[in-house]
Amino acid sequence: MYKKLLWLLFLSLWLPACTHTQETTLANGLRVIVKEDHRSPVVVSQIWYRVGSQDEPDGITGISHVLEHMMFKGTAKHGPNEFSRIIAENGGRENAFTSYDYTAYFQQLEKSRLPISFDLEADRMQNLTLADEEFRKEIKVVMEERRLRTEDQPEALVEEKFMTTAYQVHPYRHPIIGWMADLEAMTDKEVRNWYQRWYNPTNAILVVVGDVEPKEVIAEAQKYFGQIPAHPVDRAKEVVEPEQKEERRIRVAIPAEVPYLVMGYHTPVHASSGHGSGIAEWEPYALSVLTGILDGGQAARFERDLVREKKLAASIGADYSAVARSPGLLTIEATPANGHTVVELEQAIRAQIERIKQQPATEEELKRVKAQVVASNVFSRDSVFYQAMQIGRLAAVGLDWHMIDDYPDKLKAVTAEQVQSVARKYLVDTNLTVAVLDPQPMGKGQRRMPPPRGGGDVR
Repeated sequence: MYKKLLWLLFLSLWLPACTHTQETTLANGLRVIVKEDHRSPVVVSQIWYRVGSQDEPDGITGISHVLEHMMFKGTAKHGPNEFSRIIAENGGRENAFTSYDYTAYFQQLEKSRLPISFDLEADRMQNLTLADEEFRKEIKVVMEERRLRTEDQPEALVEEKFMTTAYQVHPYRHPIIGWMADLEAMTDKEVRNWYQRWYNPTNAILVVVGDVEPKEVIAEAQKYFGQIPAHPVDRAKEVVEPEQKEERRIRVAIPAEVPYLVMGYHTPVHASSGHGSGIAEWEPYALSVLTGILDGGQAARFERDLVREKKLAASIGADYSAVARSPGLLTIEATPANGHTVVELEQAIRAQIERIKQQPATEEELKRVKAQVVASNVFSRDSVFYQAMQIGRLAAVGLDWHMIDDYPDKLKAVTAEQVQSVARKYLVDTNLTVAVLDPQPMGKGQRRMPPPRGGGDVR
């Protein structure tokens, strides 16, 4: 185990040395970040727009995701779906995704085809047609996507209700795909205004990773994107979620086969720590380690104690991300095993949380979690796509992408006392929201549809 860790640590020191990253900003405000990786003759190009569902006012929720769909529906130069056809003809793959914090578009190609990607992206950054006929067809696609991924999925409905309960005012309470009533009322004019407001070079980040020379890529970026006019972005004042002062609970009684439990605690992220915030810089790192101790493979406490030994849970998982524009949640999702109830499972989860508050994590647990994180960090560098994703996510939420290089060391510096400290500070009942799926009988002949493959926010 530890020989493997030492090897991974060696790789983590060696890999950055065999790459070079360069950043510049064009005169029109477009940030360009280029990272060399010459291990294979491929390149990934990603355009990140700093707009996501948290920027949407009430009444037009889901509009960022709808616009993501419309970005493939043609410009004056290229007709509907031509973008995808051209990329495929050049041996590449492409897609897009929308999140709470950003919207991004990517292509992966043989390195000599990079100018094709730039030409197409620069075209649709400024020349999207947003034809009414195409909008009317695509909004129906999005509504069907919402029906399949959320309304026909009991767990997804519970998670949606959970978010509207955990957040009282912050727009994280709205689903990325939007509320159905807003989708039904949305107009092509609203989407056009959203495009004109947010899609310009001052609000975009171009990330390129692969078998490239940074100076050449920057010159190509100037050629294709440099002449696009820019304008100031009208960004609304950020909404601050009030401190939660009491436990919140919601019960969702809908037809389903099994019960389901979601628990969530408000937690800080990197963007909200330091600089007089009252949140120490190390807290998000400690929360990441805490999450790994609870749910980080077969040896983690949830899996070992609640699934294998006590057999209380059929499945259980914990999730926390420190990379976001606004404070988030540490969530726990679980399904009780046959013969056990949600009440029993919730009590067992609470007992695990109290245990980590009272008894520090063991040295063995800390080593395991840190080894997993270092391994994940190293192995992610085998993929040019995920290297670009790491850079793009950090830059899009306003963080310094150089954090990638410091991340393993920062995480390895976390102590058992710091893990215990964040558990005591944030995993408390007054900061907790609980949502429970209370399964009701399924209708005659009714059966649950399997969830569609892929993420709910991907075109």
